[in-house]
Amino acid sequence: MNKTILITGAMLALLAVLLGAFGAHGLEKLADAKNINSFQTGVRYQMYHAIGCLILGNMNMLQQHHKRRVFYLFLIGIILFSGSIYLLVLDEVLGVSLSSIGFITPLGGSVLILGWIFFIIYLSKIK
Repeated sequence: MNKTILITGAMLALLAVLLGAFGAHGLEKLADAKNINSFQTGVRYQMYHAIGCLILGNMNMLQQHHKRRVFYLFLIGIILFSGSIYLLVLDEVLGVSLSSIGFITPLGGSVLILGWIFFIIYLSKIK
């Protein structure tokens, strides 16, 4: 499981860098400043949680099922939170209305928060 967490964390970090570069250089001609700022928020939170996965995957003091729970909460949260932001920003660029998925962003944020809550609980149980 550690290898999966580490590889996924590294891939999420790479994707965050690529998307961040796209947001900084490719979106400036396609979207307004508010949407670019939202896109960068998605990138930033993705990177935070990618780094969290890299830390999690290197922690030998946590039980594997605890790591798995935190990892999946982070992964699902990134997909829902950051992914929905990317889609909402790009819907304007693509001319497709995806505004109906706007409720997914706070749901993803809640999943990320839940991941951190479990992470803290599991850390506090370390002897």
